[in-house]
Amino acid sequence: MLTRKQKHLLLKFFSMFSVVRGYNILILVIAQYLTCIFILAPDKPLREVVFDFNLFVLVLASALTIASGYIINSFYDSEKDLINRPHKSMLDRLVSQNTKLSFYFVLNFLAVVMASYVSFKTVVFFSLYIFGIWLYSHKLKRLPFIGNLTSTTLMITPFFAIFIYYQNFDTVIFFHAMFLFLIISMKELTKDLENIKGDLAQNYHTIPVVYGERFSKAMLSILAVLTLIPTILLVCYFDVGHMDYFFYISTFLLFVMILLLWKSSTRIHYLILHNVLKIIIVSGVFCVVLINVDVVLNRI
Repeated sequence: MLTRKQKHLLLKFFSMFSVVRGYNILILVIAQYLTCIFILAPDKPLREVVFDFNLFVLVLASALTIASGYIINSFYDSEKDLINRPHKSMLDRLVSQNTKLSFYFVLNFLAVVMASYVSFKTVVFFSLYIFGIWLYSHKLKRLPFIGNLTSTTLMITPFFAIFIYYQNFDTVIFFHAMFLFLIISMKELTKDLENIKGDLAQNYHTIPVVYGERFSKAMLSILAVLTLIPTILLVCYFDVGHMDYFFYISTFLLFVMILLLWKSSTRIHYLILHNVLKIIIVSGVFCVVLINVDVVLNRI
């Protein structure tokens, strides 16, 4: 049996894990490694990619920076989250704001130290990334369009680091990035619809608050149609192996989602749509393997 003190420490651990969204960090790490193996460095031996210490440092620095970003975001959104996510907010509040800020600075410091192992340019990159996350959390997220664009850009920024590291700028990578960018943009806008009550209460000028739900739904529909551009190009003009099935299923899910979107009016409706987009993103991470299912065996 656990003592009262041990239970309290365990709850605080889960609270901090909830704040930094450890499950998202894990997906990010997996996504970066799979991207390197199957897209950025498909001709390199598998061991060379997996055991590349510089790559490990870049991925770890990215994970630490994203974790610190979730902390500072939680710090600024604490009042809004009490309205939008009361149960999660109560768990997150088991760790004091001072402790969260301490973790925020420690994680950022460790990220910069890690980056310094690779190069000075990497230090500058992550320093600017950390500043960008803070600026978004402090100011930009309250602004329509700018907040959504910044949020989406910050989410895909860790992939820029590994793109630059491998110096691989093939056209196919651009279209993969375009698809991801559009899906994340849809997820962020759907999240704004989901959180409209708290945003109104805390004076956040998000797109649904400023322009209304109908305008936001129209934007989501346009973004869904735009995903057809990278999808058609990737499936028809590039070799994506069996990953084409992922794009077919994603297109179907987006079509169903848009039909449901125009009938949605409550937070639970938008939450379901938000989770559908999350499923597409997470599935896309693991479906990268389908580009070449034999690549692991052939490169050991």
